[in-house]
Amino acid sequence: MKRARFISVATLALLLPLAPLAAQDSLPPAPYAYRQLPDPAQEAKAQALMETLRCLKCQSQSIADSDASMAGDMRNEVRTRIAAGEDPEAIRQWLIDRYGDYVSYTPQVKPLTWPLFAAPVVFLGFAALLLRGRFRRGKRADAALRKDKP
Repeated sequence: MKRARFISVATLALLLPLAPLAAQDSLPPAPYAYRQLPDPAQEAKAQALMETLRCLKCQSQSIADSDASMAGDMRNEVRTRIAAGEDPEAIRQWLIDRYGDYVSYTPQVKPLTWPLFAAPVVFLGFAALLLRGRFRRGKRADAALRKDKP
């Protein structure tokens, strides 16, 4: 009895790490994930938009460059909406609403994000004030040294 229980627990322990493999996406890719639109003007619009959208899985690639299945689904959605005549900015906004600001490589200034845009200017101003004071003190010290020398 104990031996059978040990074997079943050991088998479960060995098979448990394989569980994520069973959860892999077995669906075929979306129709426009890897296929371009027939109209070159629409495809150019879709491509321009896809290059400005971040792959949420890869994080360092645009959805145009990523091979992740999620990026393929996003490319399909962009191309389908472009083919339906939707404006690229409306598609971008829909994706931002759905996935958050992180999906866009072109961040928007909002009440929550304005400090991120203002911080570099504030730091540069502070650095300029520090350097200005440092150079003034240096000039005064040089003038005092020259005055003391005969």
